[in-house]
Amino acid sequence: MLEPLRFRGGGFVIEPKRHAGWIAGFAVIALWQAVSSAGWVSPVFLPSPAGIARALADLALSGQLWRHLSASLRRILLGFALGASAGLAFGLALGLLSHARAAGLPIVSALFPIPKIALLPLFILWFGIGEPSKVATIGLGVFFPMAIATFSGVDQVPRALIRMAQGFDVPTSAIVAKVILPGALPGILAGVRISASIALILVVAAEMIGAEFGVGAFILTAGNLMRTEDLLAGVCLLSLLGLAVGALVSLAERRFLAWR
Repeated sequence: MLEPLRFRGGGFVIEPKRHAGWIAGFAVIALWQAVSSAGWVSPVFLPSPAGIARALADLALSGQLWRHLSASLRRILLGFALGASAGLAFGLALGLLSHARAAGLPIVSALFPIPKIALLPLFILWFGIGEPSKVATIGLGVFFPMAIATFSGVDQVPRALIRMAQGFDVPTSAIVAKVILPGALPGILAGVRISASIALILVVAAEMIGAEFGVGAFILTAGNLMRTEDLLAGVCLLSLLGLAVGALVSLAERRFLAWR
């Protein structure tokens, strides 16, 4: 009697493990707290999680937490909106238009490797030391990864689908909206994930150079005063922002990429 063959075509399907991340995170925090409580590490060099939590609570009660966080969020949202929208448009042009690709790719290759924070002094000369220079730094940092991700996503759309739509005399605008954009959406959302992380990095660096309020300015002040609990409280705040951004992008992926 023939035995049924075992199915071997799983296709590397990623199974969701909802609790694995929480378990790993709590394990690291518990080990960290145990090491700190045992006195193996000086709290000046590595404060305990409990001390960091107290510092966050004190910041929240004093009102300074929202003051710094709101300043950083405002800069991130404005810079990300400007850079992502421009990068999306530029990436679509690179993917769809031959002349734009021929002229734009060398520019992207030349400018993308430049550390964007190195241009902040130039932006300060152009726009002043206020908000526009910081927003411009964040926007420029977001622009390039967003443009590259969009271009790559458009370039990977199967040409057979485009030719099929053209064969049925579908208008070009409808092809872009119903074939190219949905096909490029995984790459675009990957670009959003990367660009949002870059925006977090750049806002901290920009605030450390010239800002009175913001998470980066708070971290710099805490480091100068050797208040390591406050310093790591600011770092944890950035980590929470990163987790929130990742959760929002994952939600968008589940919503718009359910067809996969």
